Amino acid sequence: MTVAKLEDGRRKRGDQSRRDIIEAMIALVRQGEMTPSAAQVALRANVGLRTVFRHFDEMELLYREIAEVTQARILPEILKPYESEDWRSQLSELVERRISAYEDIMPIKVAASVLRFRSPFLLEDYNAHLRMERKTLKQVLPEFIASDRELFRGLEMLTSFQAWRRLRQDQGLNANDAKRVTMRLIEGALKS
Repeated sequence: MTVAKLEDGRRKRGDQSRRDIIEAMIALVRQGEMTPSAAQVALRANVGLRTVFRHFDEMELLYREIAEVTQARILPEILKPYESEDWRSQLSELVERRISAYEDIMPIKVAASVLRFRSPFLLEDYNAHLRMERKTLKQVLPEFIASDRELFRGLEMLTSFQAWRRLRQDQGLNANDAKRVTMRLIEGALKS
């Protein structure tokens, strides 16, 4: 076997180990382990502890990779063109898309919230997510609503991950009830 084939095989195994580590971390977080240890990740990924440290000598790298995997899953759905023509229907589509994404990423977002004040990357990722939420909401709303600072900030809060998390986790609502609460509050805010 040539040196090039050996190196290529080693690189492929290394890439697979890296993917396994990332998926193990995500799986552990989804199961409720908000800050899994390197040993837990290694065990779940079926790799040695040294392999985890070799691939991710800094937790920031692992956080970045998890964010990329997560965004690759949800952003295409969030950012696709709206099917509706009028802004009210588009707002409903936006809320539906966000709810679907929030349900999917809730454990990961909660874990990132726990760690964001110790991680420059997670803090910036959190702020980037807020900016994206603000921008996509503003794109849907007509100018007379988007320029009403108080109303816009209220709608921004009602359609945020934080509001959804609170309804689902703190208040214990199921997804359907949380959606009804969200839509009722949005409708009420738009009537005022």
